[in-house]
Amino acid sequence: MATTLDYAWIFTPTEVIERGAVVISDDGRIAYVGPMEDAPRADGLRLDLRGLIVVPGFADIHVHGGNGITFGTPGKIATDLAAYSEWIVSRGVTGFLCSIAAPSSEALVQMVGTFADALDAGVPGAEALGIHLEGPFVNPEKKGAFNPAWLRKPDIKEAKAALEAGRGWVHQMTLAPELPGAQEIASLFRSAGVVVALGHSNADYATASAALRGNFTHVTHTFNAQRAFHHREPGVFGAVMASDEITAELIADTIHVHPGAMKVLVRCLGTDRVVLITDAMAGAGLPDGTYNLVGREVTVKDGRATLADGTISGSTATMNQCVRNINQKVGVLLPEAVAMASLNPARAMGFADRLGTIGVGKDASLTVIDEDVNVYLTVVRGEIVYSNL
Repeated sequence: MATTLDYAWIFTPTEVIERGAVVISDDGRIAYVGPMEDAPRADGLRLDLRGLIVVPGFADIHVHGGNGITFGTPGKIATDLAAYSEWIVSRGVTGFLCSIAAPSSEALVQMVGTFADALDAGVPGAEALGIHLEGPFVNPEKKGAFNPAWLRKPDIKEAKAALEAGRGWVHQMTLAPELPGAQEIASLFRSAGVVVALGHSNADYATASAALRGNFTHVTHTFNAQRAFHHREPGVFGAVMASDEITAELIADTIHVHPGAMKVLVRCLGTDRVVLITDAMAGAGLPDGTYNLVGREVTVKDGRATLADGTISGSTATMNQCVRNINQKVGVLLPEAVAMASLNPARAMGFADRLGTIGVGKDASLTVIDEDVNVYLTVVRGEIVYSNL
């Protein structure tokens, strides 16, 4: 049955349509987008969305869980994945990568295989787009919240085993380029079609710049867990700012990164190369308390997640909050803020052929928001999976 969304503002997000309509065909794809008066008549559900905005569904390509769920909990991977997918649609997310880590090579390969099984089976809410391996080949000097016992030297055998276990579901790998053997692994993953992201790195400017001109095309949570900028040694951050093509993640929760620093990133790279992420952990969407993240106990107080020593440990943000922050606290126009959470991640991860824009033939994975980025409706591949109309 077709669904028509009427009387809405539409951010495609490269175009803004006032008093527009989106017609969703019964195969879950977009059949029409444009002025309402030109929309074809279609039998089925019609929703009056006057005063609201239809945008491409948000895609979170770096998230560890939320609503009490930590991706990778032994014995609960499939059930947790399904439960998370049903919860996160209330925040406007229509697709996500599962960011995972494990304490040993054997545990990682087994975990990746179990995730691949669950991803093959599918989930009921937001689309589980695949796996993001955050580590284990990262620099202990920039471990962030990682349990140092979970970090390992680059091992090509482990890398190949994880790729094989993933059966095509591994889409992103975070790696520190300065580690011995990292370049071989980066080449392996890049040749397999995996996005290699520079992250948790203490590389100097020259090493980081060379990596970003080579097999590294993306940057994990810019500013966080990476060598900072200095005018005589620009470090990882300087290499990111001076890059021409790479995409860079930003945790726009205003805790990990000050709005002023966010503005610097946006001005240097432009709104089309910054990718909003949450890096959320189990405490997202829940009250203050104690939670687990990558093998560490994390305390959440006033929405700030930290280890016992005060190290920031993931976030409690949701994607609609990040879009709101980049719009209202950094000054990015709302259509561009939307693109940073939809089109940009889709381009960065290779999903832009079907996700990230509202266009004829694209998947009807859509979110309906107001000007404050409150979520009213979420549609995944043509199916309404959340409604607060």
